[in-house]
Amino acid sequence: MTISLKKNQGISLSKTTNSLSTVVMGLGWDAFMMKEVKIGGIFGMFGSTTGKKKKVPMDVDLDASCLLMDKNGNALESIYFNKLTSRCKNVKHTGDNRTGDGDGDDEQIKVNLESLPSNVEHVVFVVNAFSRNVSFNNVENAFCRLFNGRDGKEMVRTELDASGTHTAIVMAKVSRMNGDWQFTSLLEPCDGRTVGQVIPVAKKIIKQQG
Repeated sequence: MTISLKKNQGISLSKTTNSLSTVVMGLGWDAFMMKEVKIGGIFGMFGSTTGKKKKVPMDVDLDASCLLMDKNGNALESIYFNKLTSRCKNVKHTGDNRTGDGDGDDEQIKVNLESLPSNVEHVVFVVNAFSRNVSFNNVENAFCRLFNGRDGKEMVRTELDASGTHTAIVMAKVSRMNGDWQFTSLLEPCDGRTVGQVIPVAKKIIKQQG
């Protein structure tokens, strides 16, 4: 059964499944812009606006990224749309979705937890609004979910209900915890069109939470 978590809530991943080696973080979203409604005119042309606005679907490029961090929150490596595989080959991004079209996950990041280098204490997942002049005010129905890479079982889901003028969210982290891995929903809004611009925020979170 999927567990829904809110901000700063966490759970031991061993409690969600009997067999865990690879996890997949999936990100999905819909996007829209507010557009004034037109009325009148011939064949819908040269009409006037009502002053009212409605949601119109639009293409928005959100980017899911992953930070491998040490126990002090220092970023060891970033995995994102322009670098799809980590140096250790244990973290893989499935590729960039530039529109958000379609159902289900728009982007995924696969992590082999068993084989990560020992100095990687935290795997931090980040999302950025890469499209210019777009913020999370243009995004709805956004979610991140973690599922077992072996059997596809969804373990954790978090709704990204965080509309606002920010351009990035530090979504969640998976951290080593007494021989286990713990998932924590972070949902920290911030600004940054790229994952590199969000590293200072992620480091601050790691230092505060450990």
